[in-house]
Amino acid sequence: MKANSKFFIGIDVSKPFFDASLMAVTDHQKRGIETARFDNTLEGLKAFGKWLKSFKVAMDPNTLVVIENTGIYHRLIWSFCNKKGLPLHIGNAAHIKWSFGITRGKNDKIDSIRLCKYACKESDTLKVSSALNPVLMQLKDFMTSRTRLLSQINSNKQYIKELKNINDPMVQKAVEKAHLAAIEGIAGSIKEIEALISKIIAENPELKNNYDLLITVPGIGHLTAVYLICCTTNFSAKISGKQLACYAGVVPFEHSSGISIKGRNRVHHMANKELKKLFHLSALSVIQYYPEFRTYYNRKKEEGKHPMSILNAIRNKIALRVVAVVSHQKPYVSNQLIAA
Repeated sequence: MKANSKFFIGIDVSKPFFDASLMAVTDHQKRGIETARFDNTLEGLKAFGKWLKSFKVAMDPNTLVVIENTGIYHRLIWSFCNKKGLPLHIGNAAHIKWSFGITRGKNDKIDSIRLCKYACKESDTLKVSSALNPVLMQLKDFMTSRTRLLSQINSNKQYIKELKNINDPMVQKAVEKAHLAAIEGIAGSIKEIEALISKIIAENPELKNNYDLLITVPGIGHLTAVYLICCTTNFSAKISGKQLACYAGVVPFEHSSGISIKGRNRVHHMANKELKKLFHLSALSVIQYYPEFRTYYNRKKEEGKHPMSILNAIRNKIALRVVAVVSHQKPYVSNQLIAA
């Protein structure tokens, strides 16, 4: 291929394999799309690399790879692209899907072709994703494991509680005894994971620096700070406060159209529900323990605002302060302390 060639690759990833589509553009002329399927393994990635070489794909900024965020299944491809120097954009699945407009038909091959065309069409606006950080991946996996284990404990406790009202006391006692060992074992596993999480934070200066800044923000505790580091990739993308608030689903948007639709402002249902829950708990905490936020809450309540609307505004404020302390690399200082 000529030096001014550009390559666009769309990859649809699943657990056992991935489908890749390749389009070459030379002198602004699009070539035919080539497709192939590879195992989602290290051996499959070697074959994928040979396939790219057969088409003389440039391993530099003249190539763009686009995949959807699949949680864990795209990690091998992410690592492969980083090692080979291939620019990679990991996109939001819903955003990419909506960009296709009205479509008919769906399978893995078709999806990879659509991703390939999307890469070509949006190449000027797509941002290259940051490199895979093994330490952050470990932190994410530990946080996910903790959440899963905690859910198991709560599930067991809820089951025992529901049986208590209908069971014979002797049977209930046997059931509780049978579950006790499991609950204690899971609780022990959670403590081990939390120790590993703390160790990772302590041993990595970049993570520790942002972590120390985050916990200065009112309402942000240990787990919320760690979760923020995980879901923002340690704030490497330089997101704004409004972007974080939107991601957490705490920004209200207008909902009206003409004279027929005059709904109240509402937050969008598409959000990181776990982060939204953590921000909600933070909001409940700050109105109880921080005069700055308690005064704001009481004032808005006297003005007739709905309590949930006020809490959402406080969640928004916390999100803005989170980004502010990281962006400026300065700990949070209360406005009331400055005034004093």
